[in-house]
Amino acid sequence: MSNNKKKNKTLLTAARKLITTANSKAIVSEQFKTLRTNINFSMPDREIKTMLFTSASPSEGKSTVAANSAVVFAQEGKRVLLIDGDMRKPTVHYTFHLTNTSGLSNLLTGQAHLEGVIKHHEIENLDIVTCGPIPPNPAELLGSNRMEKIIGDLKEKYDMIIFDAPPVLSVTDAQILSNLCDGTVIVLSAGKTQKDALLKAKEALIASKANILGVVLNNYVLQKDHYYYQYYGVEE
Repeated sequence: MSNNKKKNKTLLTAARKLITTANSKAIVSEQFKTLRTNINFSMPDREIKTMLFTSASPSEGKSTVAANSAVVFAQEGKRVLLIDGDMRKPTVHYTFHLTNTSGLSNLLTGQAHLEGVIKHHEIENLDIVTCGPIPPNPAELLGSNRMEKIIGDLKEKYDMIIFDAPPVLSVTDAQILSNLCDGTVIVLSAGKTQKDALLKAKEALIASKANILGVVLNNYVLQKDHYYYQYYGVEE
């Protein structure tokens, strides 16, 4: 393997690192716990059991946020299922070092049963459904009656079901899934996400009758003299 390939592989691994398991007391881990608390209190009169993470455009960190959010909900003691609903550019199997030979696409096409695609992870209370083979018609599969029935069945088994969905402005998949979920969270990247793109994504989700819980500001850099740096003893 060339030096460039080794470097790219190292960067890829680092980018997909689960900070909530690697360092539960890190600043970012504490922020994920805060996100968990905000979600828990976002709808006092209605239980949130299905949640979708998406973004306006690609490469804004929605998959990383979804994965770490699933971990902190599992750490809270909830039975959590993370589903890779991005059947165009799936990443969940990379993040958790799982095989992707079977998954959601097999389930939606009737080629597998629920028990056959659920993968139990070493993190207590966390199960995962990877994407599976990439299908030619993701939107049609996600919008099928079978998808709705699967979600209904999963609600009886889990306290929280989290979907990692494609970006809203790229394809219609996130809009379809958001209509089936109790809540939707939009991930935006500091200094990268365009205001117009965010507004268009919001409008598209509202048109799909999504229940938008809020947004997550990703990739925000704190100043070195910030209180949290002093308190947690973070070093460069």
